[in-house]
Amino acid sequence: MVAQCYVEGVSTRRVDDVVRSMGLTGISKSQVSELAKSLDEKVAAFRCRPLDAGPYTYVWVDALTQRVREGGRIVNVATVVAVGVNAQGYREILGVDVITTEDGAAWTAFLRGLVARGLSGVQLVISDAHEGLKAAIAAVLPGAGWQRCRTHFVRNLLTRVPKSAQAMVATLVRSIFEQPDAETTWAQHTRVVDQLTGRFPDAAAMLVDAAPDILAFTTFPKEHWRQIRSNNPQERLNKEIRRRTDVVGIFPNRPSVIRLVGAVLAEQHDEWAVGRRYMSVESLAKARLHVITSDHNDTEEVPALEHAS
Repeated sequence: MVAQCYVEGVSTRRVDDVVRSMGLTGISKSQVSELAKSLDEKVAAFRCRPLDAGPYTYVWVDALTQRVREGGRIVNVATVVAVGVNAQGYREILGVDVITTEDGAAWTAFLRGLVARGLSGVQLVISDAHEGLKAAIAAVLPGAGWQRCRTHFVRNLLTRVPKSAQAMVATLVRSIFEQPDAETTWAQHTRVVDQLTGRFPDAAAMLVDAAPDILAFTTFPKEHWRQIRSNNPQERLNKEIRRRTDVVGIFPNRPSVIRLVGAVLAEQHDEWAVGRRYMSVESLAKARLHVITSDHNDTEEVPALEHAS
């Protein structure tokens, strides 16, 4: 009961109140931590399970900062989480780990761990623009393309325009992503660049440079666009992780981060397994056989996997 309260994000004080209401003498913060260690075996099995439900056509990767005590001081570490869609169209939590910094070596080790457990068939990775992660994707998943999260991109772009114009520019840029097909999406991108060039040349240049990354989703089936053009589908998951970790505040060590976040993710994984399909089997089959017909490349029709590389 105490371990489950811990996972649910119940504060130590409230756990103590529950224990006292049961006629016991109460429980300390250290005792809660000790009892929570009963979760370790479950979390370890979850993190090490084979990834055998592939191919995992789409993978979303994100990182959340947590505070941990190390060497007598409080440091920030990154909790990295990978989510994928399996062959049956259900979402899975593929992996979770704690890294010191979001550099290429750390991301490479994380992705290699997923591949070692069976991750395969990845055609597109969706994430924020971490240079280390981009390099790791190219090294570990050479057949996969990269989609830069449009939400984070727009936030970064708005730093290049005056505050008074940010709402207008944001509306213009978002219109790029609301087009009915790939051709009109690229055409709208061109129009928006033209509109911004005169007043905001830095923003226009950034939009031009980022085009292949923020519009990578257009080479995949339209029914998937909403899910794969940003990391927004993970926002609810991130909020739930935050809700439960904020109760702790500062973790005593890294294993305690893995214990709590891993238990939360294991629960979410189980809920997804019995919930609605995230994508249809038919649409995923189309994604794997999708061909490029865009006028914005000079290649002949080839599978999306080859084009993405």
